[in-house]
Amino acid sequence: MVLAVAGLILGLALLVYSSNKAIEHTTKIALEWGISPFLIGLIIVSIGTDFPEIVNSIVSSSIGHADISVGDSIGSVLTQMTLVIGLLPFFVKKFKVDRKKIVIIGACEVLALILAVSIAEKGYITRINALFLVASWPIFLLLIRNATTKKSKEKRNPTEIPVTKHFRHLFLAALGFIGVSIGAYVVVQSVIQLSAAFNVSEFFVSFFVLAIGTSLPELVVGVIAIRKGQFELTIGNAIGSCIVDATIAIGIGQLLFPQIISGQTAMITGLYAIFGSIVVILTLALRKKLDKKAGALFILIYLLSYVLLAV
Repeated sequence: MVLAVAGLILGLALLVYSSNKAIEHTTKIALEWGISPFLIGLIIVSIGTDFPEIVNSIVSSSIGHADISVGDSIGSVLTQMTLVIGLLPFFVKKFKVDRKKIVIIGACEVLALILAVSIAEKGYITRINALFLVASWPIFLLLIRNATTKKSKEKRNPTEIPVTKHFRHLFLAALGFIGVSIGAYVVVQSVIQLSAAFNVSEFFVSFFVLAIGTSLPELVVGVIAIRKGQFELTIGNAIGSCIVDATIAIGIGQLLFPQIISGQTAMITGLYAIFGSIVVILTLALRKKLDKKAGALFILIYLLSYVLLAV
């Protein structure tokens, strides 16, 4: 058990460190190409910070433990929408949010989660359903991009950036992603051992414990981005990561290695994640800002999950 706990801590540390390095260098490339901060957070950074969940999905499904993947993905949605977003104003100052963007991206996140829960509650995910989940991610991105992007902006010319600089960032980002893969494998093995040691289902260990660890990149990136004044990147990443969780992270493992999962548990925890997401989106949209009052409400919703779901 000691080795399992140590492996979990070291694996999560490697996940967070490697994710941050990969995100740092992919974001630099995107900024050099003139992509808006909101789209960087929504597309590039969200995939980077969610890479641990994606790799966990493939690794856990490949060894016959798909509950780790589904529990981690649904738990990450709840953790990121409530705990991560709720903690941000306590680390940095409050900031305003764009109501239109919040409503649009929030609606897509809720729809993606509803879709995932409706498929997972049957207790199995076919390859067709998994492919549908994975393919829905670019569709949601396209809807968000078309509804939120203004057409008039002048873009920087990527040819002005030295090619060698791009290669350097790509190489360092690749090393970061390799570190994420190694960390994910260590984490999955640790979760399996802890589940057996405490006689707790792998789904709940992943939902309550692993999800916190794999959501650390979103929290770290969010705090750093806000301190740099990149508020739109923060929101785009936080909610965009949840869309990735509900589509790619749940679907990719089942697409490659379809198997039975705990459908009833997935439905109950998924419904609570949907409830938490709706409360967060409505609160931000109505108040048009994220401050400590809103943050405290979001954290409370997260903590209530331990009372309502863990019993």
